[in-house]
Amino acid sequence: MAEGGDKDHSDAGGGGGGGGNKKSQSQEVQVQPHPVREQLPDVQYCINSPPPWLEAVALGFQHYILTLGMTVLIPTIIVPEMGGGNAEKAKVIQNLLFASGAGTLVQSWFGTRLPTVVVGSYTYVIPTMSIAYAKRYSSYTDPYERFTHTIRGIQGALIISACFHIAMGFLGLWRSAVRFLSPLSVVPYVTFTGVGLYHLGFPMVKKILNPLFLILKLWSIMCLLSSMLLQYLNHFISTKKPIYDRFAVLFSIASAWLFAQILTSSTAYNNKPASTQNSCRTDRAGLISAAPWVYLPFIPFQWGRPTFNCGEAFAMIAASFVSLFESTGTFYAAARYGSGTPVPPHVLSRGTGWVVRCTIFCNSFWNHKQGNLQLIFNAGLLALTRVGSRRVIQISAGFMIFFSIFGKFGAIFASIPLPIMAALNCVFFGYVSSAGLGFLQFCNLNSFRTKFVLGLSFFLGISIPQYFIEYYHVKHHDGWFNDMVTVIFMSHTTVAALVAFILDITLSREDDAARKDSGLQWWEKFSVYNADGRNDDFYKLPCRMNELFPAL
Repeated sequence: MAEGGDKDHSDAGGGGGGGGNKKSQSQEVQVQPHPVREQLPDVQYCINSPPPWLEAVALGFQHYILTLGMTVLIPTIIVPEMGGGNAEKAKVIQNLLFASGAGTLVQSWFGTRLPTVVVGSYTYVIPTMSIAYAKRYSSYTDPYERFTHTIRGIQGALIISACFHIAMGFLGLWRSAVRFLSPLSVVPYVTFTGVGLYHLGFPMVKKILNPLFLILKLWSIMCLLSSMLLQYLNHFISTKKPIYDRFAVLFSIASAWLFAQILTSSTAYNNKPASTQNSCRTDRAGLISAAPWVYLPFIPFQWGRPTFNCGEAFAMIAASFVSLFESTGTFYAAARYGSGTPVPPHVLSRGTGWVVRCTIFCNSFWNHKQGNLQLIFNAGLLALTRVGSRRVIQISAGFMIFFSIFGKFGAIFASIPLPIMAALNCVFFGYVSSAGLGFLQFCNLNSFRTKFVLGLSFFLGISIPQYFIEYYHVKHHDGWFNDMVTVIFMSHTTVAALVAFILDITLSREDDAARKDSGLQWWEKFSVYNADGRNDDFYKLPCRMNELFPAL
């Protein structure tokens, strides 16, 4: 472990044993930089150390609540454009929840084995909306008939894109690519995994300028921050466990949801625009009344067999390519906050393949309608709670499966207003970004080569996607090729990671000094699974499956 800061400096300052010499040595020790940590300290429960069952269930429920944000947001955007109503939206949400639960269990057992949650990805929204607006579906006058034909087209495109994802994972293509990463290129990669989704924070307000909407959002952020500050009560109230900061999400959501209910019941939203009411009221989601009491999301072909279109499949493959980048960035953040070693390339490739095998099965038989991604703000929750246990994530998967079947109960939690979930995004995306900045400790920040790679990748990671968001996507929003270009270059994570990767392998590997500046000499031992014995502690497959699928 490279922990130069822990080095004993007792021989500093030359010989002699006088008091002045001791004072000089003490002053020199005080100005030493912080030690480098290969594994993040102060994590109470790491990846393979589960907390007590009662605490684990409460923490798993917190992760389930965060999962609802993306699970509800995507169908709310897409289903109305496909011709579906509240009943169809509720079923799509239940399908997504079931597939997320199944994918999370598969990931935690056979994939990377990291404490990450699998959910539908926002990256797939653009190609999905293009399918919904396709001319061949506009001829259907009945909304439900249009919905069923559209969702079958989406299902077919997702199956093709999942095949691409599996090829990248199980054929070792993604493993071969990520072997060339170094701490220098991982910094913008992981940082933009969080920063790149800034539009899911405060910008979700969009054009709604009603003060009550902003007040609700600010209230939810203040509730979360105040819940985090409750940890200071430990100085005055003696508790055996850090309850106040560990369950801050439950405290903040409960208080903000109560405030939203008070505003709804007091007729504060009456005579307000429909968009404001739909976003802020607690009774406008339409899920509680539309969701069935019991629903079986695993019944195959509920809306018919999938249909296939070549152009739509290519656009969805581009989204799958982008989700590879975002998932990998989340893996690195989750490993850091779970106090694990940097994820070996073999484990990343294995996780990519297994998750998408589950996706194909869900798309083919369980009517899953969105591509998968490792949920980013769940990685941020690992940092807030300091619990990176795999068991907690598996319990959250159990909640997803349970509430996907018993729809009425799940609809109650799924009706949390949008501003509350957007406020949580602001906090947890920040945590994920800081995980990327943590890799700077392995780089030489006094090197101008390092500064150039970091500076250019950070700037272009913001600037290039902004061009495609404001200009290219506005003028070229039709056609599968334009969708491919837009999806790839509108992703801040993909652009920043590619720029950093190209600059790193062309500029930072000229000699040993350059390799040391980028942290590559330290990083190389994690590029091979068996090079570090700690990898088995975190990423070893269960039931002696490592013998059947040996690591490379």
